[in-house]
Amino acid sequence: MAGASKEEELARRVYASLQTVCCPLVDGLYLQEADSMLQLLCSPSQHRTDILAWICSSINPNFGNSKARSVRSKDPEGLTKDLVLLGHELMLCKTDDLDLIRGDASPRRQLQFLEQLLTLVPGCTKSAGQRTDAEMLLNELYAAENLPLLAQMLEPSFNPWPAHIKALRKNAKSSSKPSTEEAADVAALLQQTQDALQQLQSECDFLSHGAQSPGILSPSSLRVAACDLQQLMSTFSHVYESDLRSYCSRDPPTFSTETDVFQRVHRLLLAFITELDLIKEVSAASASVREEVNQLQTRPRYWSRGEKRTLEHELEEVAGRVKDFSSLLQS
Repeated sequence: MAGASKEEELARRVYASLQTVCCPLVDGLYLQEADSMLQLLCSPSQHRTDILAWICSSINPNFGNSKARSVRSKDPEGLTKDLVLLGHELMLCKTDDLDLIRGDASPRRQLQFLEQLLTLVPGCTKSAGQRTDAEMLLNELYAAENLPLLAQMLEPSFNPWPAHIKALRKNAKSSSKPSTEEAADVAALLQQTQDALQQLQSECDFLSHGAQSPGILSPSSLRVAACDLQQLMSTFSHVYESDLRSYCSRDPPTFSTETDVFQRVHRLLLAFITELDLIKEVSAASASVREEVNQLQTRPRYWSRGEKRTLEHELEEVAGRVKDFSSLLQS
């Protein structure tokens, strides 16, 4: 009996939600009895399938375009599969829940599926009986008459006094003539506290922005943000369970313990660097010798007959003297 009353309550809520979103397929029905609503929403019929298709078209406009609609009208089974696929993308059912679309599942399951679908239709709002305590608290907190009080709480006009400052003030009031040193200490402490509060206020940018743009704290914005966060978390959980869990549960890679290969490579690299240094030094020495030989051949460094001459000229002169001497010996 309790289950039947629960299903009747669900049927009334779903039917009221369809009327709220102005579903053209329930206009003119004027159903009053819960049994009639259950018959409409939970019994297999073309009217029920059309209602499901209209809800999905309202959620996803591409689902209800004329070309796709004409193709689905010729293939009812294809329409059922498309509805199941959309429900699976919205994470409201499984890909094999064809009985949920056809109307063969239990009435409570069908009604819960329809209610979840209707919450995604733009312009669909929950009835007053469905509002949770948290929503009622948010609506009351962010009401227009309470926004000035909330802004004053976020950015108070008077900075609160610390406990030790209050004690100093009480002592100062009780004493008729406070000493100059105590007054100076209190003034320094007050200035330090004021500087610290100003620094904190400059770091908390959201306090100053909150008073300038109170519309950000509206209940609708918070509700949309919470719905988006829930959708993202559900999507990530689905992807993690289907794709990422197998990678996250793998064992960490093991590294090889054979380090002698790297040691041999290191020694070879050091030997190669040493050879390069030797080749560099040999090249530098060869360039120095070449420069010295060039200077010997071109720079005048030897005195002969009162002037400096190059090595080449000296050798030519010596060769000429030897030749003359040889000719004298032969004659």
